[in-house]
Amino acid sequence: MTTDALLEINDLDLRYGSSHVLHGVSLDLGRKPLGILGRNGMGKTSLCRAIMGLHSSSAGTIRFAGDDITTWTPEKRAQAGIGYVPQGRRVFRSLTVEEHLNIMSRNRGAWTVDRVYETFPRLKERRRNLGDRLSGGEQQMLAIGRALLLNPKLVVLDEPTEGLAPAIVSDVIELIKLISGDGIAVLLVEQNMHAALAAMQDVAIMVGGEVVVTCTAETLKSDPVLQKRHLGLEPGNVD
Repeated sequence: MTTDALLEINDLDLRYGSSHVLHGVSLDLGRKPLGILGRNGMGKTSLCRAIMGLHSSSAGTIRFAGDDITTWTPEKRAQAGIGYVPQGRRVFRSLTVEEHLNIMSRNRGAWTVDRVYETFPRLKERRRNLGDRLSGGEQQMLAIGRALLLNPKLVVLDEPTEGLAPAIVSDVIELIKLISGDGIAVLLVEQNMHAALAAMQDVAIMVGGEVVVTCTAETLKSDPVLQKRHLGLEPGNVD
């Protein structure tokens, strides 16, 4: 592990009852965005939930900004500067867009409700709408904006392009680049390799709860054998 890493994961194991879902996962993340790729059921979401403290690891350590956070509560991890955009968005049906954002707003740092509205004009238009009256793309914008209002040091995004139309996927990719350019570290978990390669500089591939490959996005993009072996993609599937 590099000593200047913001997030350091060492030999992380995670079990759900008798199921062993993470096997000695080790990763480090500095300020360059990192994509975690893998097919369904490979442990990607479990890794996100372990980072956020939503599942307790059975072995290994997680360090963030120099602190051992392995036993910290999810609330304490968020307060330390880890923002989370969960798979499925988790937008409250009975709250308006504005209520979602005001709950998270701390009125400090670069990201404010006004800046979220500037970044997502559609949310400003829909600010009086309840969560269940938003499209999938609008819900994803809200979930990301909500996380940014913590003014985090790191944002963990779990499958942010899932179920979105191609045009909205492109918008999400550009937003991820904006976040990274704003000095916020990004950990992007994706099954959509096209999206991950467009947004990330470095990637890791998970298979069966293990990290089996770490490489640059360009290396993976140019290696169809690697794509087929670990992601099940046939040559020619990546532009």
